[in-house]
Formats: sequence, structure tokens, C-alpha cells
Amino acid sequence: MALYHFHVGQIKRSAGQSAIACAAYRAGEKLYSEYYGEHSDYTRKGGILHTEIFLPPNAPRDYLDRQTLWNAVEKVEKNKKAQLAYSFDIALQNELSTEENIVLARQFVQDCLVSKGMIADLAVHEPEKQDGGISNPHFHVMTTMRPLNPDGTWGSKQRREYMLDENGERKKDANGNDIFNAVHTTDWSTPETLDQWRADWCRMVNEAFERNGIDARIDHHSYETQGVDIIPTTHEGPQIQKMESQGIHTNKADLNRWIAATNRLFESLKKTIQILKEWIAEMKAQRQARKEQQNAPWPGSYVTEYFRIRNQNAWSEIARTNNFHKQVAAYNFIMANNLRTMEDFEALLDDISSQVDQLSAQSRANANHIKQLDEMIRFATNIQEYQPLINQLNSIHWKHAKEKFRESHQNEIRLYQMSKRILKQNHGITEPDIAAWKQEKTRLQRENENSQEQYKPLKQKLSQLMELKHQIETVQKAQSQEKEQSLTVDEIRGNHR
Repeated sequence: MALYHFHVGQIKRSAGQSAIACAAYRAGEKLYSEYYGEHSDYTRKGGILHTEIFLPPNAPRDYLDRQTLWNAVEKVEKNKKAQLAYSFDIALQNELSTEENIVLARQFVQDCLVSKGMIADLAVHEPEKQDGGISNPHFHVMTTMRPLNPDGTWGSKQRREYMLDENGERKKDANGNDIFNAVHTTDWSTPETLDQWRADWCRMVNEAFERNGIDARIDHHSYETQGVDIIPTTHEGPQIQKMESQGIHTNKADLNRWIAATNRLFESLKKTIQILKEWIAEMKAQRQARKEQQNAPWPGSYVTEYFRIRNQNAWSEIARTNNFHKQVAAYNFIMANNLRTMEDFEALLDDISSQVDQLSAQSRANANHIKQLDEMIRFATNIQEYQPLINQLNSIHWKHAKEKFRESHQNEIRLYQMSKRILKQNHGITEPDIAAWKQEKTRLQRENENSQEQYKPLKQKLSQLMELKHQIETVQKAQSQEKEQSLTVDEIRGNHR
């Protein structure tokens, strides 16, 4: 998993912010604010790779000038607590080159922001960090919050929707003022739009990884946030898939096979639990309709009647013996779990469901921890492999020679810097311990191998509950048919009288 960071905030006067000052800082320029009557000078700021202003078709060309644009924004916002601009802060990828990252940033701004009518001010940064020179490429975007009218003038952020009474007249408050709701004129601030931006950015980055044959992916959400109760597999990539197709087993594919098997098991267990819960609810509803006591004894009597019916149709001693053993097993299960009433049945099912949920959560935690350890081991191995190269780079004192060495080894250096950055930012680690991580991974793998044993008693109980359900339904069906036949006979007798 590559680095994912996508944050959207607001630049607003109520927080003491200035659109001019923020734009100057991001672009590394000196800009003058007409609103505050002061300069903001960040011309000495380093690490700025690219800046650019994007305009929708109806925007004045004058807004291609950064100072003109943000002074116009400051001027149109009259309120001393006004919201001035949206601010995006998005991580770029060390796996990609500088040029590829800039192309991605420009694509996102044009396709996702400017296409919606925003004016966007882009700044791509790659500052040099002090802790080992870890590269941290990212980009900032400031966008306008107020839409533009077709003629290029500023539109309104909100419009009023007045509350009307039954006669279509505007409702009044206690002071005689019209009651209204303030409605945004764009969808730029909605959670749905933010989710779409996040999804679009992930898609663009992953497509770039795919084009370059890079075994890395970013994701803006988890299954948990989608409400999907399964363990997510890990991306294998073409190299892993090639090895597997050649019969070479890999740790990543082995984990995915275990995850797939565990997900199938959970799905089967939960499906059975759901079937039983729905059946219990139906049984309780039927009893309530017949005004029977909800806690009336019932499982044992149904089992007795079920096997009486079976033995009527059993034409061999072997069949009757098998029925006897099954009946004893059913009674033993009822007694062992104290199933005297429907409520006992329901309580047992709730207990099984709770245990399944706990096992599911533990399996998910183990799988996620193994994935995390795999990532940490992989990046720590990169650091270990390329550390001599970095030491050699740091030992070169002549600037020209150093740049030449850096250029000839740029892929290795980028991979080293990316590995250090992700270990620190994603995991808070500056001192890797590969041996300890491998030991922990082995322990978790053994837990996973033994986890199937924990499911067996739950599967067996659910199977026995489903068998009880079948027995009860069979008896009920037979009783219903017998009742219908009895009614039919009575009708015939009544007609002959």
C-alpha cells in the first residue's frame, strides 16, 4: 500500500487567515493584499516544483495573475468572518517521478475541480526534510468557494428558500421576519462530492501505478466504512501472479487464500444465523397471533413427533435404528443447551452470533496486522539494501559530482526515501526491527492456521439448530395437512346429512 493523504479544509478570516498570504506561501511569491494593506513575502521558500492557475471558460483572463485573483476574492467577501477558499493538501507518490506526479496533480485539478466551475491555484512541493532527507512530495490547491456567473462576475454562495404556509404565503417568526433556509448554490461542500474527489484521486494514482508496472495501490476507504463485513485481500500485482502461475507459492498469495477461505466461512455462518433468526421471528409472530404463551415448552415434543412420523415410513430395522440414534442426538443437544423454550433457542443463537462476530473481528485484526508487518518489512528491507548507496551519496562533497551520482541512482534513492517516509508517517517508525517483525508475523500466521478449530463447535451447533428447525417445520406441515384433511372429511359428512 502506497501513501494516501487527502485533506480538504477552508481558509477563513475567522481563523485569522488571508487568501493572499496563503497563496503567497504556497507559490513562494511576494503578493500584496489590498484588504489588509500589507505584503506577504515567501520568495525564499524552497521546495516548490510547479505552480499554475486554472480557470474555467467563463472566468476573466486577468485571474491568471495570482495577486489579481485572490485580491478579487478578498474584495467580494465583505464579512469579517468570511470563508475565502477551499484548501486541498494531497500526498504525491515517491514511486513516481517528479514529472509523473506533476501530471497527476494537474489532471486532478482540471478534471475534478475546474470542470465543476472552480478557479484553482496549484502548487506542487517537495521539501527536503532534516531527518535523513526523506522526500515528501505533495501538492496544495486553493480553490474559489463562490461560483462564477456566465458573464464572469461572482455569483452567490447561498440562496434563500422561504418557508411557506398552507396558503403559499411566507411564514413569519416571532419578530415578523420571513423564515427561510440557506441553501448552497453548488455541491462543492457536500460529503458526496468530497467522497467522489477522494475516489477520483485514488483512481488516477492507481492507473499511473498500473501503467508503470508498480506493485502499489492507494485506497480512500475500507470495507468497514462501506459496511461490508469481510476481510479485504491485499493487492498481489503482476509479479506475484506470475510466480503463482508458475507454481511458486508466495506469502502474499497464501494470505489472500486464507482470507478468501475465512470470508467464505464467515459468510456461510452468518447466512445460517440470519435464516434461523428470521425463522424464530416468524415462529414468535405465529404464536402471538394464536395467543399462545411465548415461553411454552416446545422443542422436545416436536422431536418426538418428528421421529414418530419418520418411523412410520421406515421399512427396515437399519432405518429405525438410525432414527433412534438421531433422536437421541437431538435430545442430547436440547438437554446440553437447556433448550426448553423458544426463548432458550433464541438466546443460544445470539450467543453463537456473538462468538462468530468476535472470531471475525480477531481474524480481521490478524490479517490487517500481517499486511502491516509485510509492508514494514518490505520498506525496512529497502532501507537496509540502499543505505550503503545513501552513505556514499552523503560522502560526496562536490556539488556537481553529487548531482551526477544522484541522477545515476535516482530510482534507488527515490525508493529509499519513499520507504523511510512511509515507515515514519504510516507507522511512526524511525528504527526498523525486521527480525522482531518477522517473528510477530510467524506467530500471527500460526494463529490463523489454528483458527479453523475455533469455528468447528459453532458450525456444529448451527448445523444442529438447522436440523431442529427442519424437524419442527416437518411436524408443523404434517399437522397442518392433517387438520385440512379433517376439515374436508367434516365437510363431506355435513353434505351427506
